[in-house]
Amino acid sequence: QVQLVESGGGSVQAGASLRLSCSASGRTFSSKSSAWFRQAPGKEREYVSSISWWTGSTPVYSDSVKGRFTISRDYDKNMVYLQMNSLKPEDTGIYYCAARTGSLSYSADQYEDWGQGTQVTVFS
Repeated sequence: QVQLVESGGGSVQAGASLRLSCSASGRTFSSKSSAWFRQAPGKEREYVSSISWWTGSTPVYSDSVKGRFTISRDYDKNMVYLQMNSLKPEDTGIYYCAARTGSLSYSADQYEDWGQGTQVTVFS
């Protein structure tokens, strides 16, 4: 069993930056791929970015955040980060950290571990 706890959300003006953190506990986390999803009010949960369990992997991003967001993972500390730059109002939502056994996936249904989420609000 893996427990995930997100932090770092907040309310910022458009163009600002935020860094989200996801702290993971559980023996199996080191062998799981990680991802960030987000959910805006009234919308489906949306894939943001993911990074594999192995250190040589290349992160993957959705088109909507590519070039602005950077996912990273500290394999020693069991932490996953999402650096968000040039934030836009459409980035507003609850951001969730997720983990799954095996390779990366864009589908929320494929992730078995979820955090409680952290709110990000971007105002213009």
